[in-house]
Amino acid sequence: MKAAELVDAGRFELRDRERPAPGPTDVLVEVSDVGICGSDVHWYDHGRMGERSIDEPLVLGHESAGQVVAVGRDVDRVAVGDEVAIEPGVPCGHCRYCRDGRYNLCPDVEFMATPGTDGAFREYVSWPAEFVHELPPTVSTREGALCEPVSVGIQAVRRADLDVGDSVLVMGVGPIGLLTMDVARAAGAATVAVADIVPSKLDRATDRGADLAIDSRTEDVGDTLREEFDGGVDVVIEATGAPPAIEAALDAPRPGGTAVLVGLAPGETVPMDAFETVRRQIDIRGSYRFANTYPTALSLLGANEVDATGTIDVEMPLERIGDAFERAKTPDVIKGLLSVN
Repeated sequence: MKAAELVDAGRFELRDRERPAPGPTDVLVEVSDVGICGSDVHWYDHGRMGERSIDEPLVLGHESAGQVVAVGRDVDRVAVGDEVAIEPGVPCGHCRYCRDGRYNLCPDVEFMATPGTDGAFREYVSWPAEFVHELPPTVSTREGALCEPVSVGIQAVRRADLDVGDSVLVMGVGPIGLLTMDVARAAGAATVAVADIVPSKLDRATDRGADLAIDSRTEDVGDTLREEFDGGVDVVIEATGAPPAIEAALDAPRPGGTAVLVGLAPGETVPMDAFETVRRQIDIRGSYRFANTYPTALSLLGANEVDATGTIDVEMPLERIGDAFERAKTPDVIKGLLSVN
């Protein structure tokens, strides 16, 4: 089978590998579509993530879907011929976090496209059946691949305890931000504002229904929201990981509001006005990956509550993976997708 291996920063090689065979509780998926995530681009650019580096070739890609072509002897969850989305993290199943349903916090999770666990930029993936989800008839594999970023948005909205009628600010309208907008609407948000530094992304968010678009290069996000929403918004979801955006996100909730941090900022220190945070009783919550979200993501996609494919700007075959990554790095691109089979 063909597999695109990242062999060094900025360099993929397309290589032949042996097609995997599923174990007793696994399924073999012929991969159709794989999204390009910001973390994939980071690995591609730097050859490392934090303290982890590429010491041997690594297959990236953790947003994937395809068709089941073989199942292990103990599998009855899906069948050959089913189209499925692959949930990319497999937790230990035994630790305190797994036992209470928060398996996204499992310290021993095996997550696709990280050293030691290859991702889906290859023709076939063998994966535990428990983390393979059948697509509804109305959901394509292109949409199914994007269950992963939709799930990030679902997790963030759940962490926010968003209520019907709430006002929401989404900081950063890349793929996570745009999809989180849709999820927030589906959860009952009455008003959704967005902030970004790229005008074309703000235009895209407005076209998708944002009620207010703030160019944070020229406007103070907190002041604008306090003026527009009588003291600030109920919920802020920060989806960039950029320190200035995180700082603005902490200033934007109304008294008693909530700020949810989704974007990763490895090694960064962000100043916080502790007095104002306490005085205004702001809840600050982290949201890491996702748990128990794929069924909800598929339901939202099937009901057209979330427009996942509308985020795709670049689509290329696996053989052009280098070109796709270079294009995905440009500021005007929201999402790239690779067609594998």
